[in-house]
Amino acid sequence: MAKSHPELLDARAGHPMLRTRNARVTVTLVASLVSLNVVWSNVDGIGPHGVATHDLEALDVSPPAAEVPPAAPVVDRKQQALGAYLARRFRVSTEMTTDVVAKAYSVGAKFKLDPMLILAVIAVESRFNPVAQSVGGAKGLMQVIPRFHTEKFEALGGEKAAFDLQANILVGAKILHEYIRRTGDVAEALQLYVGAGSDENEKAYSDKVIAERERLNEVLKQFQSRSRSAERRTPAPPATAPG
Repeated sequence: MAKSHPELLDARAGHPMLRTRNARVTVTLVASLVSLNVVWSNVDGIGPHGVATHDLEALDVSPPAAEVPPAAPVVDRKQQALGAYLARRFRVSTEMTTDVVAKAYSVGAKFKLDPMLILAVIAVESRFNPVAQSVGGAKGLMQVIPRFHTEKFEALGGEKAAFDLQANILVGAKILHEYIRRTGDVAEALQLYVGAGSDENEKAYSDKVIAERERLNEVLKQFQSRSRSAERRTPAPPATAPG
């Protein structure tokens, strides 16, 4: 039966013999619990749940430490200034261009490649449009054609990573680095990168990229010159008298 009748329960609860019997059962139960607790406390090194006390002390019950996210790459003032210049010039987000500049420096260090050359290729190829796509299938900042470099994209998530900033710069810089090693000449490597020949009449692309690199280097020189002038104009802090 799922439930007893309420009146029957009340009548039984009021009977004197039942009250006496309930009291005896209660006293017996309490005495048994006290005895059991004494037995547990007398067992050497055993806690109330059957776990050795020394094991309880060694058990790590502290909450797990919060996972610390990786630190964002540090962008120095020079990279910030270059990112701001590129954003104004190509009318895109300063946050995005500054991120691209930082990645160009990081990837350039990985391949021992001039970051200004990477940025110059990006400027010429896509004008800093990360979702640029040509009719020939070239994609992203450095206009890489994924179907020609599938093995380079495999470790980065496949061809779909072509529009990812880091992946596109990484693959594009790797291709350019391989061409420079093969030819031993930056201009010829750039011609291979764009798929043009090395004939003198076909060097318009490499000349354009190299001219862009020089422009970016000039922007950095002007920033560094202004920074040095500002430091010279900044008054030195007053000397503190010896105590």
